[in-house]
Amino acid sequence: MDDRVVITGMGAITPLGLGVEDFWQGVTAGKSGVGPITQFDASEYPVRIAAEVKGFDPSDYLDRREARRMARFTQFAMAATIQAMDDAGLDMAKEDPVKVGLEIGSAVGGMNIIEEQAQLLQRRGPERVNPTFVPTVLANMAPCHIAILLGIKGPTNAPVAACTTGVIAIGEAMRRLQRGDVEVMIAGGTEWATTPLAVAAFGRIGALSRRNDEPERACRPFDAERDGTIMGEGAAIVVLETLEHARRRGAEILAEVVGYGLSEDAYHIAAPDPTGDGAARAMILALEDAGMTPGEVSYICPHGTGTPLNDVSETKAIKTAFGEEAYRIPISSIKSMVGHMLGAAGAISVIATVKAIQDNFVPPTINLETPDPECDLDYVPNVARAIQVDAAMANAFGFGGQNASLLVRRFEGA
Repeated sequence: MDDRVVITGMGAITPLGLGVEDFWQGVTAGKSGVGPITQFDASEYPVRIAAEVKGFDPSDYLDRREARRMARFTQFAMAATIQAMDDAGLDMAKEDPVKVGLEIGSAVGGMNIIEEQAQLLQRRGPERVNPTFVPTVLANMAPCHIAILLGIKGPTNAPVAACTTGVIAIGEAMRRLQRGDVEVMIAGGTEWATTPLAVAAFGRIGALSRRNDEPERACRPFDAERDGTIMGEGAAIVVLETLEHARRRGAEILAEVVGYGLSEDAYHIAAPDPTGDGAARAMILALEDAGMTPGEVSYICPHGTGTPLNDVSETKAIKTAFGEEAYRIPISSIKSMVGHMLGAAGAISVIATVKAIQDNFVPPTINLETPDPECDLDYVPNVARAIQVDAAMANAFGFGGQNASLLVRRFEGA
């Protein structure tokens, strides 16, 4: 059995636009999607900025009645899935529904509804809690709603792995295809956590930048003056298929997924291993899975959060995994522009790697103005770069010490 896996479609709901092309044009232009929080009154919060999705109307993708039954993270996932399927030309009426699966995760699920219903419970008592509360907020509701609305009956799963979720979803989808469980997998991540409790909580642990007066310059991955990441939101979805299935239906192949690595720091519940050991092992495993050497990788889309600890540990991890090649490979953090989309962060990084391969162009890390001596690799500061990109890696690391890396490569028909 040919176990090659290809990407044939992509969809994205992001702070830079409601589609992959809008997202890509924004990040390659070095545009920031960060601004003052508008979804609640944050005037008394230490952190008052975020990378919000703008102009999203679920009725553009869903019947209004269906949309009302979904939390916003599910609406984002549904919209990005419809985009990805349209991009892939995938028609469920022509597919065996048991041979199509879903792997779409979220880090926090319907946190906004949890907050709202908890307040309602306190004010008005248990009889006022919405009876649809439970089947709305659970993290697995995104793929399950999609399965019901689109008639998908294959394996359906919702990985919950903090900020590693999106890469894990795509990596595990690849595994299902390689095993022959299905012929098509729709995979990625989704998040809407720009809520009062989430912003307060992430701010309390020091994860978020407090540059409220200059939001567009706030997220500064690998910069010596970085002070935290930015809360982001949105969804990123890809359609993966076995090569045989994609060829049989005449699909356009965007890229090939060739390697996946997953590891654990076993160090700290919230901080990365300062040596970068676990992250390095994820990258090495992905390279080994792909049968590739460090010299064959053209570009890395890193986790690159802009927090003091993460950027140093990831730099060390890249040096461990890639050796001297680490100094050659361009590395750029799109979080400097779209913020940290939590469960969707790794999936939007995968989309960025595919676009880099398609266009031979890599986005910049904006706001990188003061080099950090401990972060001494090529982070493509402030201006995008035209280079030949034949293979690229996306990294994602999460609370609890989970690390995931995915390798995609230019598709060669042989």
